[in-house]
Amino acid sequence: MPQLIATVKGVEVKHVYLHKDRTTLGRKPDNDIVLDTMVVSGLHCVFDLVGVADVFLEDLGSTNGTCVNDRMVKERTRLADGDVIAIGPYRIKYLQASEEPSTFGGTQFSSLDALPLHASFTLESGSSAGLEVPIVKAVTTFGKPGVSVVSVAHRRGGFYVTHLGGQATPLLNGTPLGVDPVMLAEHDVLDLAGTRMRFQLSE
Repeated sequence: MPQLIATVKGVEVKHVYLHKDRTTLGRKPDNDIVLDTMVVSGLHCVFDLVGVADVFLEDLGSTNGTCVNDRMVKERTRLADGDVIAIGPYRIKYLQASEEPSTFGGTQFSSLDALPLHASFTLESGSSAGLEVPIVKAVTTFGKPGVSVVSVAHRRGGFYVTHLGGQATPLLNGTPLGVDPVMLAEHDVLDLAGTRMRFQLSE
């Protein structure tokens, strides 16, 4: 199954399998792939799946454009295995085929069963205070598009949090998150638009 792997500064933030005939990408929350940053247009581009594994990319008149392998896309373009799509700060690698992903509750994810540590957030504020939210995906996003969104990605050596977008800057232990990913430590507190979440690690 064709797939897209999106990264920001080398940190994986989204992993999408193209199983629909038409997959839209843009800033607005009703897109199939939401990239919440102002350099991405509301409806930026579309991926058309033809047959089993042929994927065509089309820019939908976006403000800042879409590049494939550092060349601006002006017309509907067939993607080749390994192509890298650039949209704002995102680098999206296209892979033509892969093994089927695991599923849980209808959501696709990459298993972290082989990891020596398991991670979770415990909510410390709001009506759901005390709720533990396990991080069961290779990359997990938290927050509300347009308000504040972060991703938590597992990389070699630990879990890293990255601010993806939104008007409210998230705080990590009271310090605003910048554009670079930050490695999370046991008991770190993430404040996401007023919601306090404490990071936990367990065997």
